Amino acid sequence: MDSTKIVGEKIKSLRETREISISELAERSGLAEEQITRIENNIDIPSLAPLIKIARALGVRLGTFLDDQDETGAVVCRKQEETDTTISFSNNALDARTHMRYHSLSKSKADRHMEPFIIDIEATDENKYELSSHEGEEFVYVMEGAIEVCHGKNKYVIKTGDTIYYDSIVPHHLHGYQGEAAKILAVVYTPI
Repeated sequence: MDSTKIVGEKIKSLRETREISISELAERSGLAEEQITRIENNIDIPSLAPLIKIARALGVRLGTFLDDQDETGAVVCRKQEETDTTISFSNNALDARTHMRYHSLSKSKADRHMEPFIIDIEATDENKYELSSHEGEEFVYVMEGAIEVCHGKNKYVIKTGDTIYYDSIVPHHLHGYQGEAAKILAVVYTPI
């Protein structure tokens, strides 16, 4: 199965299992009904902020949408298996851009509280970014290149080997510094 289709199908399945209508999920999550329909039908692949809102509205962990197994012990993610776990998220769920590719490092771990990803940030000419916010915290370590993080009214340039840790409730966005490509390790924590 195409890994990009897993997210929409899991959201729809969870919503239907809980007997929640699309309009009710939209109201609970604060998202538009059209946006939820497009996500469930795999037309749009949501960014983390809408995904987190949907997870909270359904009463599940963010990782539930990425899980493929229910391993309760230690989980090892091998480098050679990385391409099998790639999921792309658009920068804005109503926009088809896919400037970041997320490689889940924990999708087999059940009941986790953190979501670690390796994220490839593609080079882009885009210079206008939509800030998003969600409950929780994010930790980012730059593995290659440099990124710019907009966090509230502040902007930070984070270079190879540097880290940033911030509260996700503050509107934020990260992208390659000056439109260049970068690679980061990001750990996202979201309370249920």
